[in-house]
Amino acid sequence: MRIALDAAQAAAEAGETPVGAVIVDPASGEVVAVGANQPIGAHDPTAHAEIVAIRAAAAKLGNYRLTGLTLVVTLEPCAMCAGAISHARIGRLVFGAEDEKGGAVVNGPRFFEQPTCHSRPVVEGGVLAKESSTMLKAFFRMRRASGRP
Repeated sequence: MRIALDAAQAAAEAGETPVGAVIVDPASGEVVAVGANQPIGAHDPTAHAEIVAIRAAAAKLGNYRLTGLTLVVTLEPCAMCAGAISHARIGRLVFGAEDEKGGAVVNGPRFFEQPTCHSRPVVEGGVLAKESSTMLKAFFRMRRASGRP
């Protein structure tokens, strides 16, 4: 999670919402890929940290299936990212802060609980949640103070 938090900080410094993700192979401990939010800079509404990390891991491994890997992300994934996690067949999802408004794992649609979800990771939430939440709140407080939406 510390690597994901570092990626989130880098996103914030680039003016992006501070969300970071890392994909790890639990068998070897190898960090397969790291992603940070970049929809603004990439001009891509799908460039969430999870998607960036999934794309990088798939390219690195030469496989769209990331079976058995762990995705660690600083914020509860949205519905789009939950769908990508399912399609990639990520084995385990670890997230930091819950997202009551946009989350889709323990909030909102609870994507992995739906009967149409074909691949469900093991989910663990709340890991370093305070650090993740504090970073997000500080970022949005600063944006509001600067008059940016």
